[in-house]
Amino acid sequence: MTEKKLKVLAASSGGGHWEQLMAMRSAFEGCDIIFATTIPGLLAKYDIRDGLVLPDCSRDSIPMSIRCFFSAFSIVLRHRPDVVISTGAAPGLFCLLAGKLTGKRTIWIDSVANVEKLSLSGKLAGHIATLWLTQWQHLSRPDGPHYAGAVL
Repeated sequence: MTEKKLKVLAASSGGGHWEQLMAMRSAFEGCDIIFATTIPGLLAKYDIRDGLVLPDCSRDSIPMSIRCFFSAFSIVLRHRPDVVISTGAAPGLFCLLAGKLTGKRTIWIDSVANVEKLSLSGKLAGHIATLWLTQWQHLSRPDGPHYAGAVL
């Protein structure tokens, strides 16, 4: 009998969030991985043929945020990952929220760019994530986020 591969949805916004997610790509070896981002060209840049595109959003655009949340929820329902992981920002947070609402394990890794304080998405992720991480040791707290090293 073959062992079932862990199915992982790894989602992030474009730019630095995506670069950090790609820096962790080798950690997903042996998993059934689905990548999702907000910029279609990034999937091709990393030779990801079956990746997904989320609408981009921010706290400044409520209609786009609503659209992004429903898209994230649809992705989680359709692909049924065991784990949802994100390096940020809002689109990744919506994927985590959809994962949490469907009983999945969730992992948030706050961006290395957030040196002095957690991002808003990172703060909100603390209420959603099964595992809540920061890449800066001085931002870690006993109740989270926890520090386990830096991606970059």
